[in-house]
Amino acid sequence: MNVFPPAFIQGIGGPELLIILVIILLLFGAKKLPELARGLGKSMKEFKKAAQEVQDDFNEAMESVEPEKKKPEQPKATAPKAQETETAAKDS
Repeated sequence: MNVFPPAFIQGIGGPELLIILVIILLLFGAKKLPELARGLGKSMKEFKKAAQEVQDDFNEAMESVEPEKKKPEQPKATAPKAQETETAAKDS
């Protein structure tokens, strides 16, 4: 699975990332950062879990539809009966 970062992240280098982290530290303080990181981690975990459940449900629905399409066709019983009645009519 190829994951490409969004366009605005591609131009961020080391110095820019360091400046962003310092600004976040100043805004939230050292005591709040672990709480924020923990909350972000939990929300990402829940999001991935929900996305996996949706994908599993979709795959299950697709698998339940596929066997119905692959049922072999049974020969129709009406065609041989029509031939039998024609041969019986000719013999009489």
